Amino acid sequence: MNRRWTEADLADQTGRTVLVTGANSGLGLRTAEVLAGHGARVLLACRSAERGAAALERVRSLASGAEPELVPLDLADLASVRKAATTVRELTGDALDVLVNNAGLMGPPKGQTADGFELQFGTNYLGPAALTWLLMPALRGGTAARVVTLSSMAATGARIRLEDPNFEHGRFNTGAAYGQSKLADQIFGLELDRRLRAAGSPVISVLAHPGYTETGLQTGMAKSYPNPVVRALMLGTMHVGNLVLAQDLAHGALPQLYAATQPDVEGGDYYGPDRLFGARGHPTKVRPLAAARDLATATALWDLTARLTNVTPDPQ
Repeated sequence: MNRRWTEADLADQTGRTVLVTGANSGLGLRTAEVLAGHGARVLLACRSAERGAAALERVRSLASGAEPELVPLDLADLASVRKAATTVRELTGDALDVLVNNAGLMGPPKGQTADGFELQFGTNYLGPAALTWLLMPALRGGTAARVVTLSSMAATGARIRLEDPNFEHGRFNTGAAYGQSKLADQIFGLELDRRLRAAGSPVISVLAHPGYTETGLQTGMAKSYPNPVVRALMLGTMHVGNLVLAQDLAHGALPQLYAATQPDVEGGDYYGPDRLFGARGHPTKVRPLAAARDLATATALWDLTARLTNVTPDPQ
């Protein structure tokens, strides 16, 4: 791969249909803008109707190909996830080329989703997992289709609480909950690809993380995160000389753009920034965490996810 890959290296995406969750702001909006600007038909999945409409107009002004469209989606409500999946299947005629599981929530006080799950676990992991399974028929109908799921540097040092994923017992820590949700995303992306390969499916599952990108989400939860290195990154206190580690959205979106578009991407690949221990830079292939590669945990989490969401896994 090009070690200094940028948006300028992205090939024409005309004819490709891409669903980006959380496309009303931040990394999701940037991803939608770039893909639409390169000819893709972009479906913007957004929770807020008002912010979604504003994002749609912005993406529409940059689109060089098919008209972008808005899909209402609240990942913290499985009824909304099911409705959004049905909408996408109808809009695409069961021909979706890329699903970018970008949306996420970071650092809220302890709360619950509409279905009673811990807010970050439900929004960042269970909702995207259910959406992915529900959209598999559309992805099978796509061309060289792929699922791109976002993890995070915050997954480092996290653990999956299989017996208590919703923090119903013991002390709640919002940083630990966020880390669990992003580790779960990493585990899910790898397990999904293993099962797709076993089923002989042409669809692939890949992962990406944005490094330390200033999205405006970090400060609220930084002090509660248990891993000291990640905590320091979130607070923006780590420097190398006069260089601040945080990078802008344009650079932060590059790993997921690479994972979503490039022909050399293979199932199970994980992409993140190439410099300063993965905090910033250009996309490069990185190694998933050891905790994410544990097959026993992956199987247990897969089964737990199916039970909690009441969605039948579809890895074919």
